[in-house]
Amino acid sequence: MIDYVAARTTMVDCQVRPSDVTLYPIIDAMLAVPREAYVPTALKPVAYAGEHVPLAPGRVVLDPRVFSKMLDALAIGPDDLVLDIGCGLGYSTAVIAQLAEAVIGIEAEADLAAEAASTLMAEGVHNAVVHQAPLAEGDAAHGPHDVIIVQGGVQQIPQALLDQLKDGGRVAAIFMTGIAGHVRVGVKAGDTIAWRHAFDATAPTLDGFEAAQGFEF
Repeated sequence: MIDYVAARTTMVDCQVRPSDVTLYPIIDAMLAVPREAYVPTALKPVAYAGEHVPLAPGRVVLDPRVFSKMLDALAIGPDDLVLDIGCGLGYSTAVIAQLAEAVIGIEAEADLAAEAASTLMAEGVHNAVVHQAPLAEGDAAHGPHDVIIVQGGVQQIPQALLDQLKDGGRVAAIFMTGIAGHVRVGVKAGDTIAWRHAFDATAPTLDGFEAAQGFEF
């Protein structure tokens, strides 16, 4: 029998804190949310391993170090409306719900979206919803958003999604170039996004976030 509470504490003490994530709200959120409830049943025993957990082809739950450092860089506050792109089975949405006023999770896969919504309800997460939609479309109807976080790799972020960010809002994603990648955090000012490099990380590139193909003769 796995002691998931102990595993969760070990995850925070051995993966999150040593990654210079020291903000108490993030630590408390990752201690509170049962990661094992938001991964496929067969993978519950490895829910707290220091690596991505596969969900479906090309889809993962980001490893705790990467996810926590993205949260740290975004500095999500209690008044923020957050758009969580590629929420999978809802783990990221549940953690963000501990930090933000409200979270909208976007999931393209119908089975994942339905299970995420069910689990969030069962776990008593009342300030989050999950919408099934193409990931790159986001959720313009309920924007603009204070924060957008992408749970996977991107080669580029569609302008239509960046347009859903409030002026002064923040966005974070893992930008992939070949097999290498790094997290960039952007702050919106008017019609532009000022990007900075945060740290190195990799993840599968999500559908709809591939680089545009240049015209070739």
